[in-house]
Amino acid sequence: MHLLWETLTDGVYRCRLAFLDVTVGLVRGERRNLLIDCGTTLSEAAQIADDVVDITGAPVTDVVLTHHHFDHILGSAGFGTAVLYSPAAVTRALTTGIGEVRAHALRYGTEPDLLDHAIAALRAPDHTVTAADLDLGGRSVHLELPGPGHTDHDLVAVVPPVVAGECAVVFCGDLVEESADPAIDAGSDLPAWPRALDRLLELGGDDGLYVPGHGAVVDAPFVRAQRDWLATRTSTG
Repeated sequence: MHLLWETLTDGVYRCRLAFLDVTVGLVRGERRNLLIDCGTTLSEAAQIADDVVDITGAPVTDVVLTHHHFDHILGSAGFGTAVLYSPAAVTRALTTGIGEVRAHALRYGTEPDLLDHAIAALRAPDHTVTAADLDLGGRSVHLELPGPGHTDHDLVAVVPPVVAGECAVVFCGDLVEESADPAIDAGSDLPAWPRALDRLLELGGDDGLYVPGHGAVVDAPFVRAQRDWLATRTSTG
């Protein structure tokens, strides 16, 4: 194993990449293995791909890309013919907008040769989604745009429980961050962001596990506190 994977519930895992502490999620089904986000480089992707085979006995078959920022999407070419799902903005970022994505990655210290190697291998996502339910075999995953916040197109992946006593797992992308304050930039919608977190809480429930785009897994009270912090920023901004 290359990376340290946490087991969240049966068949649901996540790891934290060394570069920028990016979270990658994994949902194992009877027929398919779904990855949520994929890091920046093909070397990161190769480690993830190897680990998925070690964990599940089968390769990644599907990849969800939560939003257009480079650290969540540029490794997507490292999973062969896996089916890629994303919001429309991610398709633009990986095609006509790749110059802007590259510049963003360089500003954060991505090694240029590794960056260009990843970019050369990119392809457009197979499916543009605003909401979808994916059947992995014995496991379903609900995809939804809960509303703008960190970006205007944050896609989340919700893994419902399959047995009594199991909790829902919500892969939040960068709508939620634990290792730093939420990242607010020119593309963020600060007034709408608290409402998106209210929707996350509806999807995951009070006993849900909430997996941020960066940092440790959190609970519903943490998400509420971050919602309130964002609401305060809106009212004072």
